[in-house]
Amino acid sequence: GLPFMNFFGRDLSLRKGLDLQGGTSITLQANMKDVAENQRDAALNSAKEVIERRINFLGVSEPVVQTSKAGNEYRILVEIPGITDVNQAVQLVGQTALLTFWEAGAPVATDSAETASESALTATEGKPLGVQQLLGPNAKQTELNGNDLKQANVVFDPSTGKPQVELQFTTEGADKFGDITERNVDKILAIALDDQLIQAPRVNEPIFGGSAVITGDYTTQQANTLQIQLNAGALPVSLTVLEQRAVGATLGQESVEKSLLAGIFGFIVIVIFMISLYGRLGIIASIALFIYSLILLTLFRLIPVTLTLAGIAGFILSVGIAVDANILIFERMKEELRRGRSHTAAVDLGFSRAWLSIRDSNVASLITSSVLFYFGTGVVRGFAFTLALGIIISIFSAIFVTKTLLQIFYKRD
Repeated sequence: GLPFMNFFGRDLSLRKGLDLQGGTSITLQANMKDVAENQRDAALNSAKEVIERRINFLGVSEPVVQTSKAGNEYRILVEIPGITDVNQAVQLVGQTALLTFWEAGAPVATDSAETASESALTATEGKPLGVQQLLGPNAKQTELNGNDLKQANVVFDPSTGKPQVELQFTTEGADKFGDITERNVDKILAIALDDQLIQAPRVNEPIFGGSAVITGDYTTQQANTLQIQLNAGALPVSLTVLEQRAVGATLGQESVEKSLLAGIFGFIVIVIFMISLYGRLGIIASIALFIYSLILLTLFRLIPVTLTLAGIAGFILSVGIAVDANILIFERMKEELRRGRSHTAAVDLGFSRAWLSIRDSNVASLITSSVLFYFGTGVVRGFAFTLALGIIISIFSAIFVTKTLLQIFYKRD
């Protein structure tokens, strides 16, 4: 963890990014033999976006995902900070997670069929096998696939407590699913993920509700991984792992400590400036700023945010924005005091008249952060996220924390 985040024997360390703590590097090769030559660049970029969605939820994991092309070689380099289970990372990043439904054309011999009342299907136990291998040459892929999937959720069987993956189809997908089950009553409708059979259920009756449940001998972690893969979307091309290795931090511990010391020094300078300029008001602003920093760091821990140097920069910049709000408020208060207002009235009027300026400047900064987050990738999104979060908390700090402290201080005015 970061060196100063350990108080009273409790680990309060923040999650660090690849540049601060290293992680795992995976090199993937895209198989383009079935992709038209004029569509290969688009397929590679699409695969890159899918991978980023899978491992960069809310943009706070900050992976490095890059594409490269050399002749007929199409590759994707993925660097994930702080990963410990390399095999799990490879599975999450590289699997295509293409969900398909197959009509068997004939019953499948099984001695372990059992009725699943919620989905009106009968599941087949056993290890996943290739669709053609188990169903035979008469198996036919239906028009229903992962593109018709609206959402996948992990649910638990009320009778056994085992995790399952519930599929919710789109309106069009629900119609397709209803038609498929209607023409396959008393027949096998197989469910495959990346051509690996995960279920071979028998349709007992048509299902028109637009939902189904994938059951099996899953652990909770396996069910969660499957849910992530299905919700993130299918990769447009199959990927092969060429290399996987651990990578060291691009910045040494000394560089990290110097950056943190620079941030602490900057905070102290701000406190000295505020106290020298506004006296007692500066002390109140400094207390509010300290509370603001604690709230923001707590959120970084709870979300959690993967902190890189870019994220630290966003945090420090948000501290400056929080100070700016206090300066606007105090200047308005000084104007009211010069007009002969009481301290209590000056606090209320100072906040009300400074609010419009604070609101407009922060909204402009939030718009900028949103644009960076939407169009950026990796560390750029991390910077934008920490900056936006800091701006939102700075508004809360200025309006509620600083104002409350001032009202307590001047309550006997």
